[in-house]
Amino acid sequence: MAKAHFVPKIQSKLGQFVDCILILVLVYVSLYAPLFMQGKDNGNSSNSSQKVTWQSLNQNTYEAGQWKKLGYTPQQAQPIIQTRFEYSISWPVLGLTALVIIGYYVFMLKISDKEYREVIREKFGDRP
Repeated sequence: MAKAHFVPKIQSKLGQFVDCILILVLVYVSLYAPLFMQGKDNGNSSNSSQKVTWQSLNQNTYEAGQWKKLGYTPQQAQPIIQTRFEYSISWPVLGLTALVIIGYYVFMLKISDKEYREVIREKFGDRP
């Protein structure tokens, strides 16, 4: 009995193009999602009539020099310096993220197992 030669499935050019576009969209969405979900104002804006200096922003001369190298003035750097990052964990979102990752992992294991068994069956035939 001759063994069948395995021939992998070939994806069309349109399918490859759609896959590339989908991956690019997912990458951009995942990178920009935190920016879109961020609030407009944290209430850290100060009175614009007040003169802002590096000292009033609690920046030493070295830090001020680095800001200047980046092309920032004290007024431009003020919102960046005064914005506090929130590192609290949202447990429901963390749980949802874990669920999505675990679900994707299980899905990939099932699909890979199915395809692996299909290749073995085509290559070696059914065995008891």
